[in-house]
Amino acid sequence: MESPAENKRSAVLALAALGVLLAGALVVLTVFDGEDDDTDDAPSAAEPTASAPQDAGSATGAPSSPAPGAVTPIVTPDEVVEAHQAMAGYMAGLNTYRHTDQGASWAPPLLALTTDDTRMRQETALPTGKEWDGCAVARCSSEGKATVVRDAMIADDITRGSGQMISSVVNVTATRAENGATTGTETNSWLVTAKNDSGKWKVSGFDLYGLGNVGSSDRTGD
Repeated sequence: MESPAENKRSAVLALAALGVLLAGALVVLTVFDGEDDDTDDAPSAAEPTASAPQDAGSATGAPSSPAPGAVTPIVTPDEVVEAHQAMAGYMAGLNTYRHTDQGASWAPPLLALTTDDTRMRQETALPTGKEWDGCAVARCSSEGKATVVRDAMIADDITRGSGQMISSVVNVTATRAENGATTGTETNSWLVTAKNDSGKWKVSGFDLYGLGNVGSSDRTGD
């Protein structure tokens, strides 16, 4: 058995160890209290805010009023507007016709909105074949509406000499009718490209964008 002296010495050592632990705990509490105070006094993080949509000028990556030495925008906001008008006007017109229309009078106003090259002359045409024969019998008509949704590309290809181009997603809705009664409405998205042709923005091509029903460029017949 341990003697009373040894028991007393063990008790003293235990008390000393307990005192050290208490002192350490006080130091830890003091440190953490200080950190909490600093955190409480620090300014809170800024709340997220919604940003306004970019206008045509900001989409080019340059301010609308460039400061001295700023990068010149690829396409000015006014040019973007002109390109969009050509795109929407052409795509709406391509889907607007009546069974009495003749290609010789229907196509020229639309071709004036295009580069009028071989591809665009082929695309800018009324339905033909069985489709047009059926349209004439049913006294069909179509009314198109087009809206530019967003720009997909704005470029100025100096290397290949193709110049300034804008490709935009355009939603086109065509409302069909037969004998004066509406038969259905069809909506498709198109990727339409316009280029700066001697200072005028003109449509140079269009393709069906994403998934959807058969669109207007497939109207050209059998």
